[in-house]
Amino acid sequence: MAVFVASGAALVVFALGYALRPLWRARPLLGGGLGLALASATVALYLLVGTPNAFNPQQQREPETLAEAVSQLEAELERDPNQIEGWRLLASAYTAEGLSAKARDAYARAVKLAPDNPDLLAEAAEARALATRDRRFDADAVAMLKHAIEKQPMHQRARWFLGIAQRQAEQPAEAARTWEPLLSVVDAGTAHSLLEQINGARQEAGLEPLPPPAPIAAADTSGGLKIKVELSAAMKAKLPANASVFVIARQVAGPPMPVAVEKHAAGKFPLEVVLDDGDSPMPTMKLSQLEQVQVLARVSASGNAIPQPGDLASQPVSVRTDSKDQVVVVIDRVVE
Repeated sequence: MAVFVASGAALVVFALGYALRPLWRARPLLGGGLGLALASATVALYLLVGTPNAFNPQQQREPETLAEAVSQLEAELERDPNQIEGWRLLASAYTAEGLSAKARDAYARAVKLAPDNPDLLAEAAEARALATRDRRFDADAVAMLKHAIEKQPMHQRARWFLGIAQRQAEQPAEAARTWEPLLSVVDAGTAHSLLEQINGARQEAGLEPLPPPAPIAAADTSGGLKIKVELSAAMKAKLPANASVFVIARQVAGPPMPVAVEKHAAGKFPLEVVLDDGDSPMPTMKLSQLEQVQVLARVSASGNAIPQPGDLASQPVSVRTDSKDQVVVVIDRVVE
């Protein structure tokens, strides 16, 4: 930065000296004052609209941790806040760090820039629910989900979340009506699970259950992802008593909601599990529907599926869902 400023100053002095030479000879004081004023104005203009930090080596270094990446992204969005995907990425990073309130606010900034994007609306609504103590969809989240369905009537995630919100609001009949159209677009295995949820809502509403679909071949869950969870030596001393370990598969660069998850007692390591479609917490999104997922493991002292400060966690590992090889994840860090 110092070299740049010195070089720039020299160039300004040379250019102004040449341009103001006639005036300098005739009226030295006026020429010198005008030159100094123009040089100062040039520097001020650069500091105002230029990018002096671009010459800072810290700005050019690749981030080594998630926290550094978040800091750089925050700085970039402060400089240029009109970046939809930037806010979306920042929200995902906040979620990964367990900062649910910040994730909610970052998604809100993205929605202001793209208020008609159904995917973004569904993600923002989910983030609002995750930021509450009881994981409830508030009025703003419900409005986002309804607007997403207006823009894309068969948006699966928006319909699924809206149905959950309606059941939370003790509106089971409305939840059943919201979910029923999905039966015609999901795969057979998912339709079976979804029908159970629909009929549960219909029963609460005092309605007759929907008849089961025609007999179909059972979903193939013989495969799945084979996962081995190891605990690093440094984390063994930090392992809480009576803790739980969550083994999770989630979408790559997608929302934090798992597409498959298993909960086990955090006792003996290594732990070997198989994640398949039967481990999906959402009927509308199954592991087998994706080509690639991120696999990770997290130890929770509270037994809460939502990441909390003090949890022990692994780094996510990307893997194809049709992989036959065992995936190894190592719990080696503390969630802050």
